[in-house]
Amino acid sequence: MKPTPGHIAILGAGESGVGAAMLAKKQGWEVFVSDFGKVKENFAKELTDLSVEWEQGKHSEERILNAKLIVKSPGIPDMAPLILKAIAKGIPVISEIEFAGYYNTAKTICITGSNGKTTTTMLLHHILKKAGLNVGLAGNVGDSFAKQVAEKEFDYYVLELSSFQLDGMVDFKADIALLMNITPDHLDRYDNKMENYIASKFRITQNQSANDWLIYNFDDPNITEIISKGDFKAKFAPFSLTEPQEVGGYINSNEQLTITTNINDQFTMSIHDLALKGKHNAQNSLASGIASRILEIRKESVRESLSDFVNVEHRLEFVAKVHGIEFINDSKATNVNSTWFALESMDKPTVWIVGGVDKGNDYSELTELVKDKVKAIICLGKDNEKIKQAFGAITTEIYEASSAMEAVAYGYRLARKEETVLLSPACASFDLFENYEERGNEYKKAVRSL
Repeated sequence: MKPTPGHIAILGAGESGVGAAMLAKKQGWEVFVSDFGKVKENFAKELTDLSVEWEQGKHSEERILNAKLIVKSPGIPDMAPLILKAIAKGIPVISEIEFAGYYNTAKTICITGSNGKTTTTMLLHHILKKAGLNVGLAGNVGDSFAKQVAEKEFDYYVLELSSFQLDGMVDFKADIALLMNITPDHLDRYDNKMENYIASKFRITQNQSANDWLIYNFDDPNITEIISKGDFKAKFAPFSLTEPQEVGGYINSNEQLTITTNINDQFTMSIHDLALKGKHNAQNSLASGIASRILEIRKESVRESLSDFVNVEHRLEFVAKVHGIEFINDSKATNVNSTWFALESMDKPTVWIVGGVDKGNDYSELTELVKDKVKAIICLGKDNEKIKQAFGAITTEIYEASSAMEAVAYGYRLARKEETVLLSPACASFDLFENYEERGNEYKKAVRSL
């Protein structure tokens, strides 16, 4: 329920925090922004231009705990002492998405999952925009949702939502929810319990009514188990790579992507015409296609958009071919399952660059793929012991690098013509880089300097 304006404390002065401050100011809240770290120059300027009070390098507890409402950055754990104090005091602590939802009047198409959510979000936004819809892109990609609600007048939003954002959502509702897959990720934030993480992802379905849609991965046992037990009000539209779906989508025996949202109206398209290749991308295309057809986007428009989409940066991104060696940037692969997809799509001997901040990874899932596809491993991280233990018995060709430049130099030396050097870290980047984008950009810079 939308609260009446009062004193609001916004924790974190990044993209989502500054966006929340803009919207709060517009809606008549008394705004205080607090960031325990250093605020980036561009965000500091935006906050100053807004004439809101803000601080950096500390959290003024008394000031924050006097707030009527707290909006926290998804990067701040729910178990942080300040958050626990606020909850004990009865102050609602919500996400920027929840806050923006109070004031949003547009239809929301929301995407979550351990992998594929960014690609699916960008693909769906591409389809809707190309079809002429007045559509915004927000959540984990694009400008902050709150900022756009404050400044724009969109009819639709395509929102990529992480589990951390979903955790801070109470009244928010997805008109169309897409649940791509659930594999172990961020378990350190969920008491290392998979069931807690699964419950977090399923928050995307909360508050849905019989007029709403849930598009989900029929091939994912973690999802189908909950679906079979749960009490869901939304209409189902599952997608599968193998199993026919009466309502939803699947790949038929003739390698046709087949989508049915209205029993008398089927959409088909050869998987060979899809812009995105590989099994995981067939799932992304199915989910996006289903959502598009629910929104009654013309078949020809959907077909054209699925065939001309250009993939997102840092996701299996071709960088360059140097003396016959192909360099691929998959820096966005911050968990084991993402890297599984990357390795599975490799069709040449591969030098694999892996490592960073381990989030409770189980590398055994990659054993067979590493045996089949990987000729050498380069560890790019501060602590590589777990990776060396996991793959030491498979290959003696394991090297350590402390920078992207060093990792690329090793890759160039170890790979031969018609082979591939793949950066797909399976880990977060925070030990050596600010984020996965910086890691990917440093890698690309190093490749281009060869």
